[in-house]
Amino acid sequence: MASPSPESARFFVALLPPQPVQDAITAIKQEIEQRFGSRAALRSPPHITLQPPFVWHLDRLDELQCHLHRFARQQRPIPVVLEGFSAFPPRVIYVDVRQTAAVMAVQPALIAYLETHCGLREGYREPGSNRRAPWPFTPHVTVGFRDLSPEVFYQAWEEFEHRPFSADFEVSTLTLLRHDGQKWQVFSELPLGTPKA
Repeated sequence: MASPSPESARFFVALLPPQPVQDAITAIKQEIEQRFGSRAALRSPPHITLQPPFVWHLDRLDELQCHLHRFARQQRPIPVVLEGFSAFPPRVIYVDVRQTAAVMAVQPALIAYLETHCGLREGYREPGSNRRAPWPFTPHVTVGFRDLSPEVFYQAWEEFEHRPFSADFEVSTLTLLRHDGQKWQVFSELPLGTPKA
């Protein structure tokens, strides 16, 4: 991915859990930082990435937000179930997200919409296709990240592999996050569904 210029910034689009669930997951991230030295996951609020990070020109920000708002209005609130932990060995540990029809449908719809309307080409790979790189969509909430060495990853994974965690909730907004040079911050929230008159 290209580095942002002074006239551009990095963004991504995600589903964020409600604050009590975010707080519980942030406590797990802090535990991993304290016990295993991994801080990278603390650089963003707990989230499920739908559109991976991309660089966007700031003078076109209204256009991006307008398209995201239009897309969000066409969707329904999304039920999400978190259950246990899983991993992308040998670096990433995450809270597992059940692959429900609603979660698995909104992600490719958003990727396709942003490609068509905004020209974005940075997304997840489609199953059986090399069009998008570099990985297929696996919904997850990261708690231990890139700065876990393989050796430390396996120590941490021994503890988290069978640890219980569960939450279920409905997400009623799409969230656009922007990188401020240090960490990811919520930039805007776009309500899902058409507002009632």
